[in-house]
Amino acid sequence: MELSSLLHELHLSSSSSSSEKPLPSPSLPPITELLTRLQEKLIGASSDSEKNTLIGRVERLFQTADPDWLFPQASHANQDAQREDLQAAYSSLVCALIGCAALPLCEDDCSSLPASAYQSIPCRAEPVCSALSALLGTLGNRGGLDVLLQAVAPPICVFAVTHFQDQAWTSSSSRKAAQRLQEALLRAGRWRDSPHLLMGDVSQGEEEEEEEEGRKKTSRGIVGGILDVLQPQLAKDSWHRCEAVKLVFAWTLLQVTRPALSPHLPRLLPPSLLFNDHYRQENCILGVRCLHHVVLNTPSADLRQFNRAEVVYQALFKHLYTTEAAVIQPALSCLSDLLLVLEKPPSSLAPSLSPRKPCRHDDVLRLTLTHMEAEHKVALRRVYASALPPFIDRMGVAVCRHLKRLERVVLGYLEVRDPPEETSRLKILEALQKTIRTVWPRIASRVSILLRCLLKLLLDVSSDSQLSDSVRQELMNQTTLCIKQLDGVCQGSLQPLLLQVDSSCCSSEVLGCLTKITTTTDR
Repeated sequence: MELSSLLHELHLSSSSSSSEKPLPSPSLPPITELLTRLQEKLIGASSDSEKNTLIGRVERLFQTADPDWLFPQASHANQDAQREDLQAAYSSLVCALIGCAALPLCEDDCSSLPASAYQSIPCRAEPVCSALSALLGTLGNRGGLDVLLQAVAPPICVFAVTHFQDQAWTSSSSRKAAQRLQEALLRAGRWRDSPHLLMGDVSQGEEEEEEEEGRKKTSRGIVGGILDVLQPQLAKDSWHRCEAVKLVFAWTLLQVTRPALSPHLPRLLPPSLLFNDHYRQENCILGVRCLHHVVLNTPSADLRQFNRAEVVYQALFKHLYTTEAAVIQPALSCLSDLLLVLEKPPSSLAPSLSPRKPCRHDDVLRLTLTHMEAEHKVALRRVYASALPPFIDRMGVAVCRHLKRLERVVLGYLEVRDPPEETSRLKILEALQKTIRTVWPRIASRVSILLRCLLKLLLDVSSDSQLSDSVRQELMNQTTLCIKQLDGVCQGSLQPLLLQVDSSCCSSEVLGCLTKITTTTDR
């Protein structure tokens, strides 16, 4: 029997009314046979108009056909085989529908496709979203088909995520259609939101018997199924050919948290490392974000297993040699958290008679300070300066190993303006305060040069008309605090020198700051 005859008998031809509710005739073949033929027709369609006509009929099929015929009950004789056949038929049809709006592939990894290559994708995606939404609506209303839903949900979710993002292959209408499809998927499986869709009920304390509208809530997540769909496209030589693959993978990974992430670590870590190692900056940043999420949401023991943490460390450490602030900032943040997995922070180690051996914390701080000395880009100076104070806290007294470099960095950064927020100077002053408090016995020999720099900073800031009042006041307060700490290190010996300063050489603002130091001194 021809497909057109089957559709006509179901009142699903283009001239039929969508409001009719026909019942299947005994002469109709099993739904698996019809789904297979629909799949073949969709794959063999030669034009967009032919595909759209078929997709529209598929949508009406799911909207009007008898649910008992669409989802027949398996007989007891060969129940498992019948269920598998039904799942395979629906999965194949879903993949055929999704293939009608598949994105074109890049020829190589050296360039991206122009926007014109995606021009026809939005108008293809919209009818596919409507057809899949109709399937999910019928499937969700039917109930008792959790296994079938688990089979079709992963590719549908990948398709929805691909098309609801603001990218070159989407339009406002196609994004809305994809968002409706994602919402239909959540309703069909009684998932609360996207993280629940991916992870399921991972909390041991959650009530699995909770019911919503009289039906038991689905507790299984589909992150494993999504990775099954993406895995063939995430190979080293092919992931860059489709722009959407990395975005769907990142969307999935960044919503999976502990403890649901750890079981999938062997499949989540390699693509993240591939993105991290790519020469294109946007891919590199995406890879660092993925790796950071993995570090934060995986138990330390799992990361150290099979030397994974060391591999990630080496992959991130090489980014410290780049000159792009957009890469350095997330890389330093991720390294900071990863170092706690690899080793104890130096500040937490107990005193020892034997010399402390250099560790990875020393390597990162040494390289960071080395690059800070010669850096002239404002954006990078801000990134480095912001990362320095927490790292000094982490190092503790072990920062003594790096005092010479740190001194040169402090002096160099305090001399250079960084309007309008003066982020670099404020962060360097914070780093200096932490250093003085931590290694004050080593600061005494450096008081003279540090004091000259800080006094010059007070004078410069007080006369800088381009700074806002709040920023100027904050800079002067922090500088004053540093001078007070230096006076405490010298046991008050700086006060006689500061008292010699009068209004002939500085403004009243500077005199006010120095008066605070000579009145009360931290010791």
